[in-house]
Amino acid sequence: MSIPLYVKIKEQDNVAIAVNEIKAGMEVMEGVIAHQDIPQAHKIALEDIAQGGKIIRYGVILGYAMKPIKKGDWINEHMLELPEPPNVDEMEFSINLVTDLPDPPVASWEGYVNPLGGPAGTRNILGISTTVQCVTGVLNVAVEKMKKELLHKYPNVDNIVPINHAYGCGVAINAPEAQIPIRALRNLSKHPNFGGQLMVVGLGCEKFTVDMLCEEADINEENVIILQEKKGFDEMINSLMEMAEKKLKILNERRRETLPLSELLIGMQCGGSDAFSGVTANPAAGYASDMLVKGGATVLFSEVTEVRDGVYLLAERCVNEETGKKLAQEMKWYDNYLKEGEVDRSANPTPGNKKGGLANIVEKAMGSIAKSGTSPIVEVLSPAEKPTKKGLIYAATPASDIVCGPCQLASGIGLQVFMTGRGTPYGLAIAPVVKVCSRNDMKNQWMDLIDINAGPIATGEASIEEIGTLLFREIIDVASGKKQTWAEKYKLHNDLCIFNPAPIT
Repeated sequence: MSIPLYVKIKEQDNVAIAVNEIKAGMEVMEGVIAHQDIPQAHKIALEDIAQGGKIIRYGVILGYAMKPIKKGDWINEHMLELPEPPNVDEMEFSINLVTDLPDPPVASWEGYVNPLGGPAGTRNILGISTTVQCVTGVLNVAVEKMKKELLHKYPNVDNIVPINHAYGCGVAINAPEAQIPIRALRNLSKHPNFGGQLMVVGLGCEKFTVDMLCEEADINEENVIILQEKKGFDEMINSLMEMAEKKLKILNERRRETLPLSELLIGMQCGGSDAFSGVTANPAAGYASDMLVKGGATVLFSEVTEVRDGVYLLAERCVNEETGKKLAQEMKWYDNYLKEGEVDRSANPTPGNKKGGLANIVEKAMGSIAKSGTSPIVEVLSPAEKPTKKGLIYAATPASDIVCGPCQLASGIGLQVFMTGRGTPYGLAIAPVVKVCSRNDMKNQWMDLIDINAGPIATGEASIEEIGTLLFREIIDVASGKKQTWAEKYKLHNDLCIFNPAPIT
C-alpha cells in the first residue's frame, strides 16, 4: 500500500502535516505543490492565507498569519501570532456528554487489594517516605544495603523505593500554597503500591515535621525513624534495616487477586510531543481510556497549559456545573501562577516540540486533549488530590513531565501511559510507565524503549481503534504483572520533583 503524503484532520482545516519529509516541487494533493522542503510533521498551506488570516488545524484557529502565506508554503512557528486564550468565565458545561463508549475486551485484571481502601496496587513495593531532603544520603546507602541483603529473602516484594524529594526545610511551611507539596507527600506515603505499610525517615529539625506527613495514630517507633535521635551512622543504618525487614515480611504475604476494572486507576501524560501526537498516540490513548472508563476504571489526564486552549471543549464534557466550575477555577489559578512569574502559556512549547512540527501551545493543546478520549469528565482535582469518583477525571498539574508524574502518583495512579513524539527515557519508580510513540521512525530508533507504536495510524496501516485496543491490552497485562515495560525492565526512573508553588525561604 502507498503511504499518504499528508494528514488533514478536519474538513475546514487550511493546513495539513507531512507524514514524511516533502521535497520542494512535490504535488501534495491536487493543486497543492510544495514551494520548500517541508520537514516531517510540519505544516503545509492548502490555500493562500492573507496577512492576519486564520491558520486552522483540528478545526480551530492555531493563530494568525504574520505575513502572507501562499498555497504550498511551509508553515512554521515563526509565522503565527498566538490568539487570545479562551475565556473560562464564558464556558458551557455538560452539553457534550458521550455515553456510547467502546466495550473493553476484558472486564478484570490481577491486582493487589489496597488495605487502606481506594484503588488496588499494580506492584508490591516497600516505599520509604522522608520529611526532608537532608536524610537522602543516609537513606540511599541504607536502601542499597536493603536491596543487596534483604530483598532477595522476600520474593513477593517487587522493589524498595525511597521517596526522596527537595521539600521539607528552608520553605515557607505556612504559606497558603504549601498545601500542595504537603498534600502530595502525605498521599505518596500511602500509595496503593505500598500495601498499607508506612515507613518514614525524618531528620529532626526540619519544618515539614512528621506530624504533618503522618496521621497521629501512625506516629510511633514501628513506623518512624528520626536520624538525630540515633548515635552515629551505624545505628542509623541498623535501625533502617531492622524496620525495613519488618515491613518486608508483611508485604511478602501480599498476593494478586482477580479484580474488576473499577479497582484500577490509570494516569495519562504526554512528553516530548510532536505534530503526530494529536493524530496517532494521543487518540489511541483516548480510545483505550474510553474502554477503561466503560469497564468501570478511573483514568486521570492532566497538564494545565496543555489543555488551556481547548478547555472549553473539556467544559462541555463536565457532568455538571460544579465540575465545570472547578475546571475553570483550576485554569484561573494557573493563569495567575504564570502571570506572577511574568510568563504565560506560550512559554510551554519546547525546542523539540517545535522541531516536531508544533507551532505553538494552541496546536500542542489540541493534540494533548485527545488522550482524554470522549468520556464525560466526572471530577476535577487540584494538584496531588485523590479522586472521590470513578470514571474520567481531569487532574490539574503542571505540564512538566517530572512534576506531573509525581502529582499523578500522589493521586494514586497504579500505572501511567506516556505518549511521546520526540522520545524520552522518562520513568517512575513507584509505578510502571507504558511508553507510546507517535511515529514509526521513533519506534525504529528506540525499539527497546517504546512499548507501543502508534505510528501506523499516520501511514494508514492501522486504525486508532486497533492501536487503542492494543494499548488497552498492554495496560491490563502490565498492571496485572504479566509484563514489564521497557522502562521498568531497565529500572529507568526520574527523580520525584514535588510541585511547590510556595516560597522557598
